[in-house]
Order: sequence, then structure tokens, then C-alpha cells
Amino acid sequence: MVNDFRAALDVVITGLKQIQRESERRPRASTDLLERIRRIQIRVQAATPRDTSKAAKLAALAAPVSVCVKCPHLARFRTQTVFGVGNPDADLMFIGEAPGADEDARGEPFVGRAGQLLTKIIQAMGFARADVYIANVLKCRPDMPPGVSGNRPPTPDEMGTCLPYLSEQISIVQPKALVALGATAVEGLLGFRGTMRDLRGRWHSYRETPLMITYHPSYLLRNQSPSEKRKVWEDMLLVLEKLDRPISEKQRRYFL
Repeated sequence: MVNDFRAALDVVITGLKQIQRESERRPRASTDLLERIRRIQIRVQAATPRDTSKAAKLAALAAPVSVCVKCPHLARFRTQTVFGVGNPDADLMFIGEAPGADEDARGEPFVGRAGQLLTKIIQAMGFARADVYIANVLKCRPDMPPGVSGNRPPTPDEMGTCLPYLSEQISIVQPKALVALGATAVEGLLGFRGTMRDLRGRWHSYRETPLMITYHPSYLLRNQSPSEKRKVWEDMLLVLEKLDRPISEKQRRYFL
């Protein structure tokens, strides 16, 4: 009941803020009503058990993300936000650019063809998908013109608006290593765009967390060259070394 009230209150507050941004007239409420809401909020906070686990912190962050309207055009277009999925205590976190149509429908990142390949990569590294944490820079599917299929990359402004959510996810999970999938995800995280040729294969850093940059799985679906697949796997071997994970001879010779 308490959680339901807090979620409803978040929706009301978000709606009022949207009205404030988009309307010429500011929303109004009587002093008495504001005082009653404040007293209820105090009672709710006092009655709410303090769960400080990472899972609880992620759940608390997911609530405002689910009703976020900071990018009104994305909020109108999406089916739902796509927050993130996986182990809150993960040592390894994968970061993509934005949800696609499949992810928008399911509410989970990387569930389409590219996601299936990412799962294959994760399993080849010796992890289950549930062992790692997976998220995107953007939590909404980028809007498309009516009647146009496919997906478009998010803009720098869209990613900049949404980045604080991802930064908080990283801060909560505290992974030992991050993997950025594709140049757009890199731009969202680090604020600049470069070529995979220049960026991959060596360690970078995001707020003191080691960051490995590699190709997005969708690139490998378009480019079936064994040499390009091997590059991604070499990047993942560097990640395993960073995590002090044992690497078998089979893994060293592995091709995606």
C-alpha cells in the first residue's frame, strides 16, 4: 500500500512539473492542500522500511524513470521505458545506446536479434545473462516518423538528458568493468564520438570505472567477417583478464 501511494505521488508530481513546463499558467494548489500532502509524505516516509540493498535502490530509481517525460516526444512515442536488467551485484555491466522495437515491446534491453548475439557472447565468457547487468544510455525508444519501421540512433541531446539515470545505475551496481557497445553508446557516456578502430582494444574510464569499448552486436549481424567477430572476442578476453576470470584455451581460440 505504501509503495503504491509513493508511486502514485511520483506520477502526480511528474505531471505537475510537465504542466509547469508546457503551460503558460503555473499549476496552483491551496496552502491547506500542500500542507496535507506534506504531512502524508512525512508519515509515508516514517512508515517505509529502509531497504538499502542495491536491488531496492535500483527499484527506487526505476519508478521515476517509468513516468519520465523529460523528452516529451519520446514519452509520447514509447510503449514503456526500458530501465535495465540483471544482477544488481554484477561485476560486469554492458551498455547499449537505446531500446529498439523489440525492447520497447518487452520492457527489457537487448532482447531482439542483437540481444540474442549479446547473450551468446556473455555465455561464451562464462557468464549467464542473469550474472551481468545490461542497460542503455537512453531509456526510451527513439521516435520514428509515422509508417516508418526500424530504429534511429538517439541524438546527443536525448542521451545527455537521460544519462543521469544510467550514471546512477552504474553508481548503485558498482561494477568492476563496463562494456560500451558501439560508437553511439560511447558518445552518450563520454561525450565524444570516435571510430571503433581508434577506441576498441584498450581500456578507457567512466567515472573511475574501467570501460572497454567494442562493436555493437548489430554491427556483427551486418558484417559477418570472421576478423570483425574476432575483434569483439579479443575485447572480451581483455574484460575477463580485468575481472581476474580464468580463461581456458578453448576461450582463447574462440570465434563468435
